[in-house]
Amino acid sequence: MNARRWTAGLLAAATAVALVGCTSSKAQEKTCTTTTDGIFECAPDQRSAPPKLAGELLLGGTYDVTEARGQVVVVNFWGSWCAPCRAEADDLEAVYQATKGSGVNFLGINVQDSRDKAKAFEKGRVTYPSLFDPSSKTALALDIPPNSVPATVVLDRDGRIAAVIRAAVKQEGLQPIVERIAAEKSAPN
Repeated sequence: MNARRWTAGLLAAATAVALVGCTSSKAQEKTCTTTTDGIFECAPDQRSAPPKLAGELLLGGTYDVTEARGQVVVVNFWGSWCAPCRAEADDLEAVYQATKGSGVNFLGINVQDSRDKAKAFEKGRVTYPSLFDPSSKTALALDIPPNSVPATVVLDRDGRIAAVIRAAVKQEGLQPIVERIAAEKSAPN
């Protein structure tokens, strides 16, 4: 199953859980766990193929997530116009600082924004890089529509989607997830 369909299914399940207030289906219970906060995590043997994430960085240059294989990558979708994004920025930076020594990278993906507004938003808030995705092309490839920002996706050391969080994050919620995924060993080749 490709990463896009897997993420779409996971996100559709999140919506169903949020709207109905019930637990996930029996098939999903075997593969992934869902918290009442809408955080989805999948066991290493149930993760899909790595998604493609590459593009132009907000501050110049390019980024390709394949260059980060062997490291956990926390991908956060944000916009300068997004109040919850402002609220979570300090928490994201705190988790980045606390975990970067454990082989964890962070990558922001700025959506539906102008470059100047995005740069102003990041200045003094976060020290990790962000892709500039004004058309939301990268976000939409992972089924993260701009109206669902903020969203955070945690990729394991093999680049596979290990967790999806469809809400603003707090350090106390995100850091244990990142540390748990960082403690996993890479899948054998």
